[in-house]
Amino acid sequence: MSDRLRVLFAGTPEFASAHLRALLAWSGCEVIAVYTQPDRPAGRGKQLQPSPVKQVALAHGLPVFQPPTLRNPDAQAELAALKADVMVVVAYGLILPQAVLDAPRLGCINVHGSILPRWRGAAPVQRAIEAGDPETGVTIMQMDAGLDTGPMLHIARCPIATDETTASLFAKLEQLGPPTLIATLTELAAGRAKPERQDDSQSNYARKIDKSEALIDWRQDAHTLERRIRAFYPEPMAYALLRGERIKIHRAAPIPEQGPGQGDPGTILRADAGGIVVACGDGALSIHQLQMPGGKALPARDVLNGRADWFAPGRCFDAPAQEDPADGV
Repeated sequence: MSDRLRVLFAGTPEFASAHLRALLAWSGCEVIAVYTQPDRPAGRGKQLQPSPVKQVALAHGLPVFQPPTLRNPDAQAELAALKADVMVVVAYGLILPQAVLDAPRLGCINVHGSILPRWRGAAPVQRAIEAGDPETGVTIMQMDAGLDTGPMLHIARCPIATDETTASLFAKLEQLGPPTLIATLTELAAGRAKPERQDDSQSNYARKIDKSEALIDWRQDAHTLERRIRAFYPEPMAYALLRGERIKIHRAAPIPEQGPGQGDPGTILRADAGGIVVACGDGALSIHQLQMPGGKALPARDVLNGRADWFAPGRCFDAPAQEDPADGV
């Protein structure tokens, strides 16, 4: 009888596929099957596309299961029949009911993209950047019925750079997570894992990113807006409205423009090769890279070469339609 762990893997996006690839390369386990979200329409043709995890699984000849829910007794029985030692869950996107949590011999463990209990929920990477956290990491957690509330098995930390975007931070965590997962599975299999309870009083809810959050409200302070631009890159991408057109903002920096004479929030204060400077509720934001409708992302100086009239000092970005800026996190 083999002493290799029989691993059932559940995940969907690219971040999850990096962990699946690591497990497939590790001699300490056998990945017996993969669970992932149903194929979704994508691209201009809206053709059904397999998830990144499914693509990896198919390339390695693994059985793939894509139930729309795991609350169905038939789906639960199908999963239990696989007789896994452990189920590894990485950004799967479906709730695991108690029957699923109890099915594997060693339970279900989750790779969570933050230092628990700081950010629980669907968007811990984005919310950490948005909040200005100095560090984040990966927590390997024994799953329970709560939302990211289970005992912690392993934590690996990494700093959040001052120019960090969600794209760059996910790239860091994709390197940090897989070896941390394998170290945890090794300890779990040997009976050496030491679960640590979370301090619920230190938790925050990392709610799912809503596209409506990407609209810049210039009444907010410049530092908050700059962090949001980085947190929402590359999805859903922060934008502002000018002449009724959507201007996507890829890169910007807060500058200490202050005083009653600077103009109302959303007013363009100056526009030159150094950036397009816009007044905010506190301070000002210098836009360094932006994307005009139908175009590609360009440095501000290149946009101004053809659209200087759009960004003439004194012109104002359109006011957002919402009543009040959303509460910060």
